[in-house]
Amino acid sequence: MSDTKNTKEMSVEEKLRALYDLQLIDSRLDEIHNTRGELPLEVDDLNDDLAQMETRIQKVVDESKGLEEEIKLKKDAIKNAEALIKKYTKQQDNVRNNREFDALAKEVEYQGLEIELAEKRIREFTIKIEQKKHSIEEFEVKLVAMKEHLSFKQAELDTIVKDTEKEENALVRLSAEYAEQIEERLLTAYQRIRGSVKNGLAVVPVERGASAGSYFTIPPQRQMDIAQRKKIIADEHSGRILVDLELAEEERERMAVVFAKG
Repeated sequence: MSDTKNTKEMSVEEKLRALYDLQLIDSRLDEIHNTRGELPLEVDDLNDDLAQMETRIQKVVDESKGLEEEIKLKKDAIKNAEALIKKYTKQQDNVRNNREFDALAKEVEYQGLEIELAEKRIREFTIKIEQKKHSIEEFEVKLVAMKEHLSFKQAELDTIVKDTEKEENALVRLSAEYAEQIEERLLTAYQRIRGSVKNGLAVVPVERGASAGSYFTIPPQRQMDIAQRKKIIADEHSGRILVDLELAEEERERMAVVFAKG
């Protein structure tokens, strides 16, 4: 752009103007982001909730499959026990004494108990599967509602983003372009201050004898130093970089033209 300055040849006044221009660009970006309100966070939270619900459903599905596998094992155990009972009962017909008969009878009784225990476990597992099936149905109803809510919020956010997308992209490019004009030390300080204050104002004018944004009175001598634009001066209370009101108004008018060009 024609506004690009050589940082090596910039005077203090030019540095202050460049900083304030960057602040105006970034503040306009902040305004665009603020129009979205809490929607981006809401969408992120809903996506997280959705993922958690899907994980929860899958966990219950896996538990149900595990129980079904247990039922299969128990049914196989019953078949094996029945086969042994049949075998031992047949062997009882060929025993030579009571001791062998009693031993086989105990084996038959033991296998009968194994069958009863396996059947009991099958009933318990079947009840648990039904309970989990019911839980899955409830979770899936909630999941559908969550997806619908997320879809609504996402569409709302997409609409807002689309309405401001062109301007936002232009401002992002403009911010990067203007940031290149500023020496690294000053840019780092600017970014640090922006990150530490709630409203993102790192460069502010002196208005009615006070620092805009913190409203602490600036001593008359310091106001004169700021107006002379001979050095970078920071507000001792907030740490914000200060510019005089005349410079600020000039840059606002100039940047308004830049913004209008898109």
